Amino acid sequence: MPAGHKRHNHLMPFLAVAAGIASFSVMDGLMKSASLAIGAYSAMLWRSAAGVVLMAPAWKLRGGTMPQAALLRLHALRGANTAGMAVSFFYGITKLPLAEGIAISFIAPLIALYLAAILLGEWVARRAVLASLLGLSGVIVICAARLGEGGYDRDAVLGIAAILFSAALYAWNLILQRQQAQIADPVEIALFQAVFTGLALLPFAPWFGHLLPVAQWSAIALSAVLAMLSLMLIAWGYARAETQVLLPMEYTAFLWAAVTGWVMFGEALTPATVAGAVLIVVGCWIAARGHTEQTAL
Repeated sequence: MPAGHKRHNHLMPFLAVAAGIASFSVMDGLMKSASLAIGAYSAMLWRSAAGVVLMAPAWKLRGGTMPQAALLRLHALRGANTAGMAVSFFYGITKLPLAEGIAISFIAPLIALYLAAILLGEWVARRAVLASLLGLSGVIVICAARLGEGGYDRDAVLGIAAILFSAALYAWNLILQRQQAQIADPVEIALFQAVFTGLALLPFAPWFGHLLPVAQWSAIALSAVLAMLSLMLIAWGYARAETQVLLPMEYTAFLWAAVTGWVMFGEALTPATVAGAVLIVVGCWIAARGHTEQTAL
């Protein structure tokens, strides 16, 4: 096989994960809009229901069968994790600009890098650590500029706390998605995550649930489509490359969030935002280049 073709194949997990993260970032904008209208809990509950409606026929047409008990427990665990992670994140971005919320959440990949070593036995390469630290330094530049303005009020503090809590859950979620991707196909993963996320949220409906207004149907439906597409793309990528080399790709979410926030909510970019984004992209490039060189050997 020609070397160029091998290099192309080795880059495919990165391209799949990058596309999945871009879809997730646009979905975040739609979910922020829905969360402002009906609350983060209700928006996530309705999105989960829409995800089940979308993915169940595809799963059945592919000859889907009920997973074995061990895999079903893994699906349930990730679904419950996603319920807490998503609701807290969407609540957080109703209090903060979308790009800032994404930036704060970038502590998650750094945590997950070392969780992967502990839980999955993956070796943490020096290049992967450098790439993650570069990405994190970009986040620090952005947050330091924002804090220097003294612009954080009580709502913003609540938003930051919610996003930090979400980030801690997301670090574990990244490990779970790698475990899932190795033993289940992307369509199954997307379906059962929607199912178990919805089931984890449903008991709280009498206290926090709201009917879905007609005006929000399109936002919820499109966010469900983007979420399911993202889950499948990311699952495909994580089945073919190690967690540590894909983690820096998470930082590209900031670029998409900045654009989405500007288009949907008029959230302006600042010089610090651009500087931080450059560091983030450099970190991703180092990780992707390192993976390509290692697998080509």
